Amino acid sequence: MAFGHLVSIPRSASSIATVGGSCWKSKKFATYYYASSYETRALWQSNRNVTKEQSIKASLQHNISKLHYKGIEGGSTTHHKIDKTYLINATSSAQSHESEPQAQEKSQNDSLESIKSAMLVFLKFSRLYAFFSLMIPAGLSSSLLAVDNFSEISPILLVKGILQYIVPFFFAFQFVTGVNQVSDIEIDKINKPDLPLATGEYSFTFGVILVASSLLTSLGLAWMVGSKPLIWSIIIAAGLMAAYSINLPLLRWKRSTILTVLSNAMSMLASFHIGPFLHMKTFVLKKAATFSRSMLVGCFVIGCLYTVISIAKDLGDVEGDKAAGLKTLAIRLGVKQVFWLCISLIQMAYGIAITMGALLSPVLWSKIVTVVTHVIMVLYVWNYAVNSVDLSSKDSLHSFDMFMFKLVTVESVLVIFVR
Repeated sequence: MAFGHLVSIPRSASSIATVGGSCWKSKKFATYYYASSYETRALWQSNRNVTKEQSIKASLQHNISKLHYKGIEGGSTTHHKIDKTYLINATSSAQSHESEPQAQEKSQNDSLESIKSAMLVFLKFSRLYAFFSLMIPAGLSSSLLAVDNFSEISPILLVKGILQYIVPFFFAFQFVTGVNQVSDIEIDKINKPDLPLATGEYSFTFGVILVASSLLTSLGLAWMVGSKPLIWSIIIAAGLMAAYSINLPLLRWKRSTILTVLSNAMSMLASFHIGPFLHMKTFVLKKAATFSRSMLVGCFVIGCLYTVISIAKDLGDVEGDKAAGLKTLAIRLGVKQVFWLCISLIQMAYGIAITMGALLSPVLWSKIVTVVTHVIMVLYVWNYAVNSVDLSSKDSLHSFDMFMFKLVTVESVLVIFVR
């Protein structure tokens, strides 16, 4: 392009050089004229709002032209060095401008990946699948059972009452699940090696801070709501699970099978059923704490399911529990015997629900629904136990534990139709 500008120099410039008879003046004038011509062109381009990239290219061309004409003019070596340095700086500047968007994009991608990774680690720690599989269906069902006549409560007040319970208990649940992980790091390295404290993704100090702050947050929110059933359900659940997990004198109840069943079953029953029922009944509706037939049947059947969960959760953890010196029922009796004991307890609970529905319910449609649905559940559970559980597989036994939470969800829906 520099050569193009050289060809386009007007004849008047050449004639002036010839008349003067001085080659040096001609070269100097040509260089000066070229510089002026370039400045005019650069000004014209800036007036047309050229982009940053075009300006950089024009600057590079200008530098190349300067070097070319100074070579013709016979300029000093110092000038060549200065112009070459300027050219190198301009080139590196262009490269840095081109790499800036790429660097920004890479930084944004790294930030998104860090946030995503942190969220996945927290999900593993918080066990949110258990919270939502229990609190949403069970808490909602228990809250609805507290309403005798839906004409006496507005949808807004109903939703507000449910959220008043669920939000504080979300943080209480983080304490319940977290305190057990903080107390069982060495056991979890064998039984559940993917948990954050076992993998080292969370330090012990950070785990303690997270657990303590969750408990304080839940109690603070419950105090702000002002619901006594909510406050007491959090205290009961947190107290029972702390006693079950923490290794202190008179605590660490998981060493005892009976205390394990009582602490776990009572904690879940109080948290997900009795607590939300009394909160809605006494705090939201301002009524006396009376239990309906459906609530009593639900508490009995679901209480049996929680008992099974308390026993079945140790079926896949025999190896780690033995290493820790625990004497769970699965270690004492064997995995096979405890598994079929759990299936028998489930069938017994459904059998009592069928009997109570058939004999005690005064409403025909409720009697039919209660009996038929629980007969279906008996057959379904038996088929699952026979065909879907491999007692020699740890993964299969953990899947049975998850299966029990599904049964609780189904029963929480079925008790709504009990009358």
